[in-house]
Amino acid sequence: MQAATLTFSHDQAEAWDRVAETLGGAGIDIVDGSLSPAATGKPSVLAVIGKAGSGKTMLLAELARALGEAGVDTISGDYEGKRRKDRRTLAILAPTNKAASVLRGRGVPATTIHRILYTPVYDPEYEKIAEWLTGTGDRPEVEGLTDAALDRAKAFYDQVKSIPGALAAAGLRGSDFILGWKRREDPLDIGFVDEASMLDERQLTDLREIFPTLILFGDPAQLAPVGQSGEMVFDGLSEGRKLVLHRVHRQEEDNPILDLAHALSDPDVTFERFESMVADAARRDDRVRWAERVDAAMMARSPVLVWRNQTRIRLIQAFRAAYGVAPDELLPGEPLICDGIELPLKHRKKRLDLEARGLIKGAQVIYLGPGNKPGFARLHVMGAEDPRISAASIIKIELPDEEEPFIPAAATMGAAFLHGSAVTIHKAQGSQWPDVQVFAPDLFVAARTGRTEAGIPLWKRLAYVAITRAETRLHWVVRNRLARPAEPLTTGDLPNTTAPLALSASDEG
Repeated sequence: MQAATLTFSHDQAEAWDRVAETLGGAGIDIVDGSLSPAATGKPSVLAVIGKAGSGKTMLLAELARALGEAGVDTISGDYEGKRRKDRRTLAILAPTNKAASVLRGRGVPATTIHRILYTPVYDPEYEKIAEWLTGTGDRPEVEGLTDAALDRAKAFYDQVKSIPGALAAAGLRGSDFILGWKRREDPLDIGFVDEASMLDERQLTDLREIFPTLILFGDPAQLAPVGQSGEMVFDGLSEGRKLVLHRVHRQEEDNPILDLAHALSDPDVTFERFESMVADAARRDDRVRWAERVDAAMMARSPVLVWRNQTRIRLIQAFRAAYGVAPDELLPGEPLICDGIELPLKHRKKRLDLEARGLIKGAQVIYLGPGNKPGFARLHVMGAEDPRISAASIIKIELPDEEEPFIPAAATMGAAFLHGSAVTIHKAQGSQWPDVQVFAPDLFVAARTGRTEAGIPLWKRLAYVAITRAETRLHWVVRNRLARPAEPLTTGDLPNTTAPLALSASDEG
């Protein structure tokens, strides 16, 4: 425990020591800060599990810091230099851009699983710039780039270690310097995976092929991925491979949202009693709000969380009506959720391009307007490091009691989107927002069904996940009503980038 700069609880200290022991077996001593060549042997998987507020992220951040001080390189997924025999590597991963951005907001250099599984292929001319920025090459001379542009790239990289960001500062677009994406074949050393409750078996298998040492960080009280019978990937590990954090640190800071979340573990708490606890918390603390109706303005950036699809569709229609959106149009500022990539196998390169830039299933985006080509849409990918893109899109607006959705914009193939002003609690996992609205009437219905998942009442698991999506304030909505917004939809609140990335038809190989 000499390497930790913070005071750990007893269970955190035990987890630190077990992880340190595992890393030592792989040739990385985070106590002495020394490295040795990678050891060959049986791959190792550990899981650090604990409920919200138990200190998983704090432990992950401290372990990452110690690895960095020992000389381990953190791989971001945007560029990798030439391989060195003595190089040891760490990748800090999350299943979605939003989950990765939550970690980055806490100072942890996280990227998505897709950005590690699929690596970019750089144009050789622009790779010279990347080598110079990372200290492995001389300052280059690149046709079309002035010394002032290179200076801007260097100044950006000195502040933010992002090669695409630095090249954007020089006036380049992603399609200028990234030729495409390929499935990683070379292994890395250490993988930290946050929000591991969202992983499915296939993703775990892919990660184990890349990382000889894999540490999973997850919450056992969240919802398991659909199709996994209520189990999470770390449930299958032996007890000796699961490091459990029991103590809840954030509760000690008098956090009413965390208090409510952990109250759900009491088997005697019924739905009615829990709502009474929410009402009491709202009277005592402004961080919990008892809401008589859904706030439409909040839905534009923070989706209202529901259980049932039919509720989601009706709330979406109410949102669009509140903003006066015509049934046959889509306004800039409307939120969307990526529902996957609809491309045939022959367009694998395009699929990798879209996924690596953030358009993976479940990604939250904001519609900015039509693109320059028919069927294309300009989009802002929430949580992505380079958020502005243009992509061939199929946008579907579902309608109540209708089998076929309304499609305001569609290419023949590309990224598919659903409206994102309301989402299911399952799809909200891994994301957090400052303010979160939870649609309580849906949870009441879940409670009345009597359904359980892994021995726990389903409504409690739904409520736990929904509540813990709130970073600052929880809005517990108790009526099927919607408050109209005071201002029109806008995109002016979205951060811009130096130069937007473009995904055009010319990217196809």
